Amino acid sequence: MGPSASQQTSAIEAAFIHCPELERYAYPPGCPFDSSRAGQVRQAVESMGLLDGTGHHEVAPRAATRDDLLAFHDAVYLDTLEAATRGHLDVDGLAMGIGTDDTPVFAGLVEYASLACGASLKAADLIIDGRANVAFNPSGGYHHARRAEAAGFCYFNDVVLACLRLAAAGKRVMFIDVDAHHGDGVQEAFYDRSDVLTVSFHQSGKTLYPGTGFEHETGTGAGEGYAVNVPLPPGVYDGPFLNAFQAIALPMLAIFEPDAIVLQLGMDGLAGDPLTAMCLTNNAYAEVIEMVLASRRPVLAVGGGGYNVPNTVRGWTLAWSILCGADSQHDDMSLGLGGVMLGTTDWASGLRDRVLAPDQTQLATVPEAVRKTIHAVQNHVFAFHGLW
Repeated sequence: MGPSASQQTSAIEAAFIHCPELERYAYPPGCPFDSSRAGQVRQAVESMGLLDGTGHHEVAPRAATRDDLLAFHDAVYLDTLEAATRGHLDVDGLAMGIGTDDTPVFAGLVEYASLACGASLKAADLIIDGRANVAFNPSGGYHHARRAEAAGFCYFNDVVLACLRLAAAGKRVMFIDVDAHHGDGVQEAFYDRSDVLTVSFHQSGKTLYPGTGFEHETGTGAGEGYAVNVPLPPGVYDGPFLNAFQAIALPMLAIFEPDAIVLQLGMDGLAGDPLTAMCLTNNAYAEVIEMVLASRRPVLAVGGGGYNVPNTVRGWTLAWSILCGADSQHDDMSLGLGGVMLGTTDWASGLRDRVLAPDQTQLATVPEAVRKTIHAVQNHVFAFHGLW
């Protein structure tokens, strides 16, 4: 059952944004993107008693309206996407990325995408109103969508819309993206602005879609120095990844002093993901969340990628347990949801993954590659902020 009306009007510290309607829609069979993940997370966290209690509640969203979407998206694009779902996909629609293998047309596409966006906007509103200091929308994270283009399983960019909503309320926003894919759509939307800082940690565009997100991409005009990219090598594992996060994200957070943090928690960086070549465990994501929460800023977290579904569900369940303040390291939090264990999904002892030891090739190449990336990012960005 969804949250009661009293829950939605009472004070909320941590809000899990979800509703049953989000579980009615599915991408076509064969598409790697599985929209059922959020519902599975919801089921898991409910079984742990983490949806209705002191300081944490489930909150139902409403679908983003056309006016909501027009805050970022082009009107012609919205019309073309709606027409495509009615069976009228023309050349113009194809040029907008609609109807490709990565952005297929399916029944309920607009309704699902609007509701997923509405969930992120609800999270932003809760933070703006001071009713939540943490909000998590596992159905969000569509960071590839552009103003008039669908891309990478993304049709409406809920992240951009949420950042715009927060910025319109006078808040300085720091967007931190730890999805394996570069958050190109979000970066592009704010590339010439200094009130929204975008920081993306991702597998290098030399080896992974969308082929962007290099160190020299730092913003333009008023936004110069406010786009930060940390491209990482295939095979990157927890230690070097966290070194990069601590060396780049934490100094930028300290100097930028955001009023709110938007955190994209794509779980496609986990070892064993079929679309990427990163080798993280969910312990790295847990440490990122803990570092972000330690800043004592409001946090709006969204989902994103993650194509090994059991690992992704388990990772987001762990994420929520930390975001809402539960003790995520007790052994009794064993749900049998699978996890990262030497590239398989047969580890079922608690929410946290077993530590993965890097192999000799990783040890010989990854730390030095990450060190060079850190130095390059510092050279390109830190001088703008008096950090270098």
